[in-house]
Amino acid sequence: MHTAVTRFNTVVLLDRTNIGPSRKALGKHRCRKDPNDAVLKRDCYAHSVLFDLGTNQIRPLMIQTDTWCSSGQFLSDGSLLQTGGDRDGFKKIRKFEPCDPNETCDWVELQDTELITGRWYASNQILPDGSVIIVGGRGTNTVEYYPPRENGAVPFQFLADVEDKQMDNLYPYVHLLPDDGGNLFIFANSRAVKYDHRTNAVVKEYPPLIGGPRNYPSGGSSAMLAIQGDFATAEILICGGAQSGAFTARAVDAPAHGTCGRIVATAPDPAWVTEEMPFGRIMGDMVNLPTGEILIINGAQAGSQGFEMGSDPCLYPLLYRPDQPIGLRFMTLNPGTVPRMYHSTANLLPDGRILLAGSNPHYFYKFNAEFPTELRIEAFSPEYLSQDRANLRPELREIPEIVRYGEVFDVFVTVPLPVVETIQINWGSAPFATHSFSQGQRLVKLTVGPSIPDGEGRYRIQCTAPLNGAVSPPGYYMAFAVNQGVPSVARWIRIVL
Repeated sequence: MHTAVTRFNTVVLLDRTNIGPSRKALGKHRCRKDPNDAVLKRDCYAHSVLFDLGTNQIRPLMIQTDTWCSSGQFLSDGSLLQTGGDRDGFKKIRKFEPCDPNETCDWVELQDTELITGRWYASNQILPDGSVIIVGGRGTNTVEYYPPRENGAVPFQFLADVEDKQMDNLYPYVHLLPDDGGNLFIFANSRAVKYDHRTNAVVKEYPPLIGGPRNYPSGGSSAMLAIQGDFATAEILICGGAQSGAFTARAVDAPAHGTCGRIVATAPDPAWVTEEMPFGRIMGDMVNLPTGEILIINGAQAGSQGFEMGSDPCLYPLLYRPDQPIGLRFMTLNPGTVPRMYHSTANLLPDGRILLAGSNPHYFYKFNAEFPTELRIEAFSPEYLSQDRANLRPELREIPEIVRYGEVFDVFVTVPLPVVETIQINWGSAPFATHSFSQGQRLVKLTVGPSIPDGEGRYRIQCTAPLNGAVSPPGYYMAFAVNQGVPSVARWIRIVL
């Protein structure tokens, strides 16, 4: 249901606690006791695991309260903040501090603080100062912050205004804009606003996006395009979704639509530009690739989000190429074989592949069904990893572990073939992926100089870190060298205040 990649090259996978026995035991003398759990009052099974990308080994983790449809975000120190859920997890705040795969880090539930308002189906976004805004949730038309602010939970009327009979304002799309102060682009249902988190005020209303509702349970997806150049422009892409009312009508076979909207959120007079995907899709996942392109993968072609509410799996990934003209931006890629529908995720890995996990369209585990609970995980390799491009793939030899805002630093790379054009240094965040939206996802293309030969086949590239946290909030990023559209294996780098 939820996944996140850590700076130790491990992946946290997280489900919910009230689903019954999983296929992974917690181990001796490790059991969770919950007298209110209708399925397991003494639960000795893992509902979260840590996957080691280096060894393919899985270690069980222990969560104490229900994380069903919760939210998350990495903090500036690299720890994973996890908020809300259902039932006993409604107001809980948890942390996972990643560690070396040989160590035994685990989930910790905070005892000294909790959410001011319980949140189920909320969205989180780290802010320029390293704090986190937590937006919305089912029946919760407010925002609050971690660490908590003095004014507590603040009413957010926009979420109430866009709520319809089937909600469609859950898991709102929240993107941090690289403008002065780092305002937020917040989209729910079919509308969006620019929100000033410093004053808790809406400072701009965007025009509606045609094509029907896009958020849960209508199952579209959203990503912000790569931030680059002078870092003053942010473009938002929103694609797919269910037909209006498909969720309440339980219209499992209602065709999804394939429209996308793209908007320059930082423009003085922004307007949506619409385009069409090759086919309709709901419950797709958008992944910012190191190249600046966007992968759209997973999902279905009919129905809506919700238990047993989708049909016709969408096995064909799409590559969205933002710099191409309209009509040429989408490329259909080779299909997968595993349907990944409701409660599936996709995450960029440091080696450039995409981790695909999940798909459980049933209330409990159900393995004998047309679309069974899916326990297999797999990796999708984009075209840039094809063997015929191996001679173009750079290797990051040296890069600082820590940089400060505005700092000029050198990166050293090697490439099998001679370098004929500028090598980009692009860094991407590690988002919290859930329900077709990757919370906190962003890709920043750094300002770089020419690739200067440095002897022994190496090239030196001078880079300048972003000037402020509105472009790159403080924290850890996967830094990729990209040569002619082919990324290196990433090295983790931290930007600090």
